[in-house]
Amino acid sequence: MSTIKEQPEPTSAPSMSPGIVANVRTDLSRLGRKFTTRHGWVGDYDYAWLCMPSLPFARGRKTRRPPPFYSLDADMPLVLAIACGLQHALAMLAGLITPPIIFASSLNLDASTSAYMISASLIGCGILSSVQMSRLPLGRGYYLGTGLLSVVGTSFATLSTANSIFNAMYADGTCPTITAADGTTSRGACPDAYGMVLGTSLVASFLEIFLSFVPARALKRVFPPMVTGTVILMIGASLVGSSGIPNWGGGSNNCQSRPSSGIFQLCPTINAPRPLPWGSPEFIGLGFLSFVSIILTELFGSPFMKNISIIVGLAVGCIVAGAVGYIDSSNINSAPAITFLWVHTFKIRVYGPAVLPMLAVYISLMMEAIGDITATAEVSRLEVDGEEFDSRIQGGLLSDGIGGFLSALFTVTPLSVFAQNNGVVAITRCANRSAGRWCCFFLLLFGIIGKISGVFLSIPNSVLGGVTTFLFASVAVSGLRVLSFLSFTRRDRFVLAAALSFGFGNLLVPDIFTHLFDNVVANRALQGFLNSITIILETPFLIAGLVAVVLNLILPHEHPEPIDGPSTDAEIVAAEEHLSSERDSVHKA
Repeated sequence: MSTIKEQPEPTSAPSMSPGIVANVRTDLSRLGRKFTTRHGWVGDYDYAWLCMPSLPFARGRKTRRPPPFYSLDADMPLVLAIACGLQHALAMLAGLITPPIIFASSLNLDASTSAYMISASLIGCGILSSVQMSRLPLGRGYYLGTGLLSVVGTSFATLSTANSIFNAMYADGTCPTITAADGTTSRGACPDAYGMVLGTSLVASFLEIFLSFVPARALKRVFPPMVTGTVILMIGASLVGSSGIPNWGGGSNNCQSRPSSGIFQLCPTINAPRPLPWGSPEFIGLGFLSFVSIILTELFGSPFMKNISIIVGLAVGCIVAGAVGYIDSSNINSAPAITFLWVHTFKIRVYGPAVLPMLAVYISLMMEAIGDITATAEVSRLEVDGEEFDSRIQGGLLSDGIGGFLSALFTVTPLSVFAQNNGVVAITRCANRSAGRWCCFFLLLFGIIGKISGVFLSIPNSVLGGVTTFLFASVAVSGLRVLSFLSFTRRDRFVLAAALSFGFGNLLVPDIFTHLFDNVVANRALQGFLNSITIILETPFLIAGLVAVVLNLILPHEHPEPIDGPSTDAEIVAAEEHLSSERDSVHKA
């Protein structure tokens, strides 16, 4: 047996492959050009088009060439990315601060807690928007995030349902009710109610996480535009009636009933700088000023200003309200300079009667997300059909569900995909995710600077009402737009009429189901279940959406006949065979 005396050659030191090294050098070179050259900072974009006001009645105006379209990952100048990111953040700002303000007002929370809730909402939206814009592969064809310029915000669906949940908590004694010497009652502070909504939302979020793995086509069959449009329409309409218009008149709290005594004798309370009875002309005028400012911005503003018209309305209303003494600066003075998550915490618990309504909320969030992601893909000039698009739907729904879980841990109510930023993409022709990342940066910045939340909290109710009425009406119009895609056959009209019968009926007479189970003798468990049913019945978009889903599934679909219908027996048989083959192909699909 021979022995090998030669030693093997020493192993060479590990080194990066030439391809990796070249890619790293290319990326570093690109970043260097981005930060050190004029083209990298400003590019060739027509900034005058973005910032110049429009004069709709001027004649002979020189038409400008539209700016280039920036796709998802196109090379984008830094200044433009920052400007578009700020525009996105400002466009969604009013929608982000409104729910926490209304939550805090409904539960009579103190100023420091209310300001924290606004900051937490902004920070949570900034973090989870960055997750939604990603497209992280999870294996086996599944993803996390849409990979689009999709931002998330506090859902108005949760706002509408939470009001019904809060009413049930005050009714069953979970939250305290204060009775004054003259017999009038008012709600006491109840931060535990907010913690229960967070805990219930955390548990219910697993439903959307599970549904995100169901094929998108199956979800679209169960929740077609008939259902989604009805739900979105009723969400907007109910918020106009429960929050927008009441705040326009001075406040959506107990001052709306104009009691003869007590703290709510005047709006927003008798301790406000210049309290007045609900519906006073001063309140109506301030709200109308904000509303008209939105219209004038749309008429004369530049593309940049049009996309932040809601903020313009708030700013104009606050300037005038501050000049005449309607703004209390104590909220700004008491707000911290810097804040972050978990400065205030809530006892996260599950409120049994709210479980079923919150599950329904997550189904509605899923329906909204499908429509919003589709709209974002359209304005981003991407296909809205096929495997890649379905994977974006799946990733978006999964991110939505996980976002609902994480937002509860962030002390924020469920965060879902925001639709209004699609208008920003369409007008600015910028679907680039670089702008989206700068949007997340500005949202985080706005949330961390605590004084900004104090400013938002000091906005008079009438100014906020004039702006949010327009905002909530825009949500209702989005629902109408979805419904406009229907062919409106007799079946469509029947389903829609049945759903809106409950939705608008409940909206116009909100206490019709309040005493439905008063005479039922029930133990604690059964009473909780009955309270769940009552909350669903008292929430317009939940009961309307439920009726639409059930009828859409059980009513047979209609097949429109051709204009020149078959006349002979042979033509009738041929038409029936054609319809049968179409039905078979639909079932196979």
